[in-house]
Amino acid sequence: MPPKSRNSIEKEGRIQLAISALNKSQISTVRGAARHFQVPESTLRTRLHGITPRAEKRANNHKLTVNEEESLLHWILSMDRRGAAPRPSHVQDMANILLAARGSTNNQPIGKNWVSNFIKRHDEHKTSYSRRYNYQRAKCEDPRIIKEWFDLVQITMMQHGIAYEDVYNFDETGYAMGLIATAKVVTRADMYGRRQVIQPGNREWVTSIECVNSMGWVLPPCIIFKGSVHIEGWYQDSKLPHNWRIEVSPNGWTSDQIGLRWLQKVFIPETTSRTTGKYRLLVLDGHGSHLTPEFDKICSENDIIPICMPPHSSNYCQPLDVSCFSPLKGAYGCLVQDRMRKGFNHMDKLDFLEAYPEARKQAFTLDNIKSGFRATGLVPFNPEEVLGRFTIQLETPTPPGSQSINSAPKTPYNLRQLEKQASTVKTLLKGHTQNPPSVLEMRLDKIIKGHEMALNEAILARQEIHELRASHEKQLQKRKRSRRQIATEEGLSIQEGQDLIQGRSQEEEVMPTTSMEPAPMAEYRSVRAPPRCSDCNTSGHKRTHCPNRNSN
Repeated sequence: MPPKSRNSIEKEGRIQLAISALNKSQISTVRGAARHFQVPESTLRTRLHGITPRAEKRANNHKLTVNEEESLLHWILSMDRRGAAPRPSHVQDMANILLAARGSTNNQPIGKNWVSNFIKRHDEHKTSYSRRYNYQRAKCEDPRIIKEWFDLVQITMMQHGIAYEDVYNFDETGYAMGLIATAKVVTRADMYGRRQVIQPGNREWVTSIECVNSMGWVLPPCIIFKGSVHIEGWYQDSKLPHNWRIEVSPNGWTSDQIGLRWLQKVFIPETTSRTTGKYRLLVLDGHGSHLTPEFDKICSENDIIPICMPPHSSNYCQPLDVSCFSPLKGAYGCLVQDRMRKGFNHMDKLDFLEAYPEARKQAFTLDNIKSGFRATGLVPFNPEEVLGRFTIQLETPTPPGSQSINSAPKTPYNLRQLEKQASTVKTLLKGHTQNPPSVLEMRLDKIIKGHEMALNEAILARQEIHELRASHEKQLQKRKRSRRQIATEEGLSIQEGQDLIQGRSQEEEVMPTTSMEPAPMAEYRSVRAPPRCSDCNTSGHKRTHCPNRNSN
């Protein structure tokens, strides 16, 4: 309903005061009460007879009934929970389906502004722009799976007596060396769209391995350049701290051996002296370099408990991804843009080593690191920080049961039949007693409402099943298509491809079939070789009949 104006609210208040004065016998006549509280006498009399004010009634021009709109609302919320929030056009189609299923004589569809007005009338939903969300990620980001992982973390910390001060998280992140960050800029007023800003454009890949502690401090990084050899200039006159590490790989990515060297030469030396208890908990993702037997062996020998997060959950469960990597890349992109503004139109490895420490100093602050562990529910331990963000539950709607009109002809199967049955029952109730019991009528209304909403939900579910079956049929037709290859070195038009397929089919039909009858057994009978003498190596006789032996 639209919001009431101030005059209508004040008028309603005076009417309530007048009714209260009449009930308490403070004023004897209706006319006197209306004159005293400055309200219309006719309005006051109708309210005293129990008539609901027009402002609180539902408008007569609504296309759908209250129960139909409530069923449509439940369907929208159900689709939203499954990650398939409908578009306004889809809501309009479902409303027209409900309207047609009612069997109304006026089958005019709803108007073009009906959906927007429907959204304004209900505060339970709103319109917003959608965001892409991969199905594989949605399957992995299941609250049940994440809850099991948090239980594993809690059990591990309790079994080994791991303190919050000994919880670490490490991960790799990559950079395109010469790309700037998207930022707000000041430009001329007549500029249309987003302003273009020139960047060096060097896309050579650099990876850095970072590790943070739950108390807010960060370990030295390991920078991985693309290459096969180390350059002396990386280490000459360098302002980098001496405990930083530089590695090279063919593609600028990490590898199993680089991960092992980082564990042995960076993590273990830097954390051993700062360990509070005996064991350290190392939270990591499922990258292949973290799951090798050598990695686990070294961790076991040095009292390190590695615990791997579920797949596709790093944006929820990994502190580095939640609070550090995004500001780190943004700060680095701004530094690249500053260098471009000063006339440096190329970024190489030496420039990266000069810019990266400054960006790292801006991103890895005490507050950022602690907020990352807090937002992921690790330190302090609070799984609800993560579980409360999952709003999508993948599920398949249960199809409604089959209904047969012939088996139960008196059961209503559409809204018109239900309304007739309800009016008949109410008439019978009024005929049996002078004053029908209000409780019985109220319960009957609840039953009628539940039946009507069940019918509406069945209509929406049948439409959804129809769409699913149509999609499934298309998938079956897709699987029946041939996967045979066409031998050609050039592109083909659709007609040329069809001609080649048809010609090959005709050739296969006219090709003479090879006789599959078995050959006579005589052709397959093996012939034994004649005997051969072992003394003279002559075929045709055995060793016992050799003439050389007899002569001797």
